[in-house]
Amino acid sequence: MKNTFGNNISVTLFGESHGEVIGAVLDGLAPGVRIDEEYIKHELEKRKPRGNISTARRESDEAKIVSGVFEGVSTGAPIAVLMENTNTKSKDYSLFKDVPRPSHADYTAEIKYGGYQDYRGGGHFSARLTAPLVAVGAILRLALKNKGILIGTHIKSLHGIYDRDFMDLEADISMLDDKIFPTLSNESEERMIKEISEAKERGDSVGGVLECAVYGLPAGVGEPWFDSLESTLSHALFSVPGVKGVEFGLGFGFSEKFGSEANDPFYTNGEKIFTKTNNNGGINGGISNGMPVVFRVAIKPTPSIYIEQESVSLSRMENTVLKIDGRHDPAIIHRARAVVDSVTAIAIADAIATAFGTQFFGG
Repeated sequence: MKNTFGNNISVTLFGESHGEVIGAVLDGLAPGVRIDEEYIKHELEKRKPRGNISTARRESDEAKIVSGVFEGVSTGAPIAVLMENTNTKSKDYSLFKDVPRPSHADYTAEIKYGGYQDYRGGGHFSARLTAPLVAVGAILRLALKNKGILIGTHIKSLHGIYDRDFMDLEADISMLDDKIFPTLSNESEERMIKEISEAKERGDSVGGVLECAVYGLPAGVGEPWFDSLESTLSHALFSVPGVKGVEFGLGFGFSEKFGSEANDPFYTNGEKIFTKTNNNGGINGGISNGMPVVFRVAIKPTPSIYIEQESVSLSRMENTVLKIDGRHDPAIIHRARAVVDSVTAIAIADAIATAFGTQFFGG
């Protein structure tokens, strides 16, 4: 089982949804980087379930840093973060060992690991592990912010309801940083919450699209071919549970354009070079061009729904009908925003370390 992402700055995840602890190890961060535990808490608050549009499972999500930090700064040693699991109901999942939930990892985990996997709550495959991922991502997000590189994500659309576009990126990212439900428009927030609530009442779920912007990234970050900036970001983003699509800039919209419409003309103010449009999402040839990196991520509807679904009994090799009980999210997209911010920070930090060295972040 592969659990590590990154080359020069890497993150390793460990633990299971209903195990004693979950955690992450951040390795490769230069010494002297300020570690703000209040900022980590701030980011984790965005991931927490709230109200009636999220799961009833509530965890404290207190991130305990047990190595790699001394007197508030990184030492250069691996930073290990631990979180306790305290609110588990393992009996809710006993059925899924034999009857896999559609669109979950139950069946594929059973095949790959031969029945030895911890199936409780989805085990190691659970989105519960995104909590320590957000914690270590927050460390890197703040390190990037202190270098003038900002990351912000909003819900671009939810089940056909659209938010407004990014306009003033610095102002919009600042606003999103203080919002639990990440929309740029209050009207779209109200409509989206209503849509999630109505899906929950039917025992169903909804998905949507997150749009992320990286502002202030210098030109020259990324590699051609297999470690392109798009490749690195996509690798990290597709590791987030529920992500089923990623597109940069115009993405699939390029298929509807002429080259004269799609190209981004260059211009200069005498000191820096810019592009008049940003159809390529701030990346050319796999390398950042100094414009904002903009991409969108498709989040599927939560697969755990309360409507009867067709499945099979693995032990009897018979078709059956599955009715899921327990505690589940009618939508994960608003909570996934914090995860997308974090894995983006991890991927960008690793790409920067490759381009400019790990001391880019040093004290």
